[in-house]
Amino acid sequence: MPKAIWLAFALAILGSLLTSNTVSACLHLVHSVPPNVIEALSRGFNLDGWFNETEPAPPSIELLRELRKAGMSHIRLPVPAERVMPRFASKAERDELLHEIDHALSELLFLGYYVSLDLHPGNQFSRLHQQDPEASLLEMKDTWTGLAQIMRHHPADRIFAELLNEPDLDANRWQKEVEELAGVVRQLLPRTTIIIGPVNWQRADSLPSLRPLNDLNVVYAIHMYDPMAFTHQAHWDPKDPLHYIRGLPYPIRAEDPEVQKLRRQLADGNDAKVLAMLDKATPDERIDKWLEPAVLWQQQFSRPIIINEFGVLKAGAPRESRLRWLSSVVSYAQQHCWGWTHWELSQGFGLLDDKSGQIDAGALKALLGAGSGLAGPEAAPAPAKQRQDR
Repeated sequence: MPKAIWLAFALAILGSLLTSNTVSACLHLVHSVPPNVIEALSRGFNLDGWFNETEPAPPSIELLRELRKAGMSHIRLPVPAERVMPRFASKAERDELLHEIDHALSELLFLGYYVSLDLHPGNQFSRLHQQDPEASLLEMKDTWTGLAQIMRHHPADRIFAELLNEPDLDANRWQKEVEELAGVVRQLLPRTTIIIGPVNWQRADSLPSLRPLNDLNVVYAIHMYDPMAFTHQAHWDPKDPLHYIRGLPYPIRAEDPEVQKLRRQLADGNDAKVLAMLDKATPDERIDKWLEPAVLWQQQFSRPIIINEFGVLKAGAPRESRLRWLSSVVSYAQQHCWGWTHWELSQGFGLLDDKSGQIDAGALKALLGAGSGLAGPEAAPAPAKQRQDR
């Protein structure tokens, strides 16, 4: 047989094995999350800024429709914790926001999306959470009681409950709290998929500190921003050393002329702290080492995982490096049967072109592949407004 044919045959066999391994990883997971939910969570984006900014900025319906047509199926909707918690907001303020969220859910479901409501705390709740365990747990229970009231207006398999974004406390305490909180939410929403994550910014290497819940209708969320010297270069805060790193390519290789140039610039500016951060990040050629702890955790417990935050600040990162990094994270997630949700849509990490305000086709291709301009999987039907989670 000619050598070229042998090579093609070998590549076909390899591709088949890789596909088989990926499918095998999916089939051996232990959970009761509905198949349509697992499929929907496989690709999405964070819709930051709608409710958690001083001046809320609802997204364009046309933009959301275009992204759904391209293949995006899941939206993670951050809900500012302090605006829906009795301790920090009046009843009138809470009711108004819940009404707005209910309306937003109706719009997003009509467009064919599945939605995670992400309880996203600010400094006020984070301080309370650290200082007063009993009071903070009560606030979370009361808050999810309120959110459950509007979630019941919609199909249970289309809206998900993410109990708390990036819990900032000891892992053992969070384990006890999340078990109790999840039990309360499960009583309120018997059929809703729950999403939880570990402490320490929900890093993959923190997932081993979290034991799976007995509840099988749960997805486990991690965040991915490593290496920080790359993803957060040109940081918005001038007090942050990463503010002074710009133009750092990915992969990060010591022999790369651009990396050497950046080192010289930092050395000439006597930026020792910044230079140390760059040196610590070098070399960094593959994302595997950052995500491997989550792979090992999944091999041990066989539970579904989603990377529901990952992204690169656009201000300082070379465009091709940013797209390469995004594509690498998505590919890794898909190989391990994980879902993903990009951070975010229209701000510093966003999917829009800063000049035109239109969708960045290159970023979308990095996430969804070459067919990203085509219609994705069939959209979920627009639901009738009815109570389905009793």
